[in-house]
Amino acid sequence: MGQLEGKTAVLTGGSAGIGLATAVRLADEGAHVFVTGRREAELEAAVKTVGADRATAVVGDISKPADLDRLYDAVGARGRGLDVLVANAAVGAFVTLEETTEEHFDQTFGVNVRGTVFTVQKALPLLNDGASVVLVGSTAADRGVAAFGAYAASKAAVRSFARTWSSELKDRGIRVNVVSPAWIETPGGTAAFGDEETARAVREKVAATVPKGRFGRPEEAAAVVAFLASEQSSYVVGSNVYVDGGENQT
Repeated sequence: MGQLEGKTAVLTGGSAGIGLATAVRLADEGAHVFVTGRREAELEAAVKTVGADRATAVVGDISKPADLDRLYDAVGARGRGLDVLVANAAVGAFVTLEETTEEHFDQTFGVNVRGTVFTVQKALPLLNDGASVVLVGSTAADRGVAAFGAYAASKAAVRSFARTWSSELKDRGIRVNVVSPAWIETPGGTAAFGDEETARAVREKVAATVPKGRFGRPEEAAAVVAFLASEQSSYVVGSNVYVDGGENQT
């Protein structure tokens, strides 16, 4: 018996990286996972990786309310409510203040903040009492990384919402927590650096400065999400759990 046996979970942004690793971990713990993503082919491949009998793919963009409605219609049709919600979908790019455009700002906040808000809000009628909501933040929210301002600010907003929602949902026993990864080896992370050569240079810098001496693995972040999703963390509410190899702790 897994820690989430018989539970129903929703995971946004589950096609690759931390999202895919989390989908696999939640399913391994016994949950049926509804996985969302914008790219159908990648999403279908992810569900095959998780296991077709353990996951359901729902193509959609969390910044579009109609797509969220379609997701939760599918969850509702299963008839078991929702026990775990992992709001993982996000976008990010290195853009300086001088280079910031309205389009870049609107996309970053439209997905990372607005999308997260309505991902959680629209789940409320389905969330069972005692459910767990896990928001995926970032250590960037605590650090002044050059050219990462919009992304960092969006993740700071996510952290703030977790505190507020913990207070608002306490009467239903719904716990809201944040997982804040740092440098995790993912396809999206490499793309954010622009090319593999730049990504390699960043990895070398991280290895020299982070106590753990390397990038994290998606499975390491997924393990923390699974902990917060389960009753193992029943007394953890409104917290921010770092998965950063010690980078922000030393």
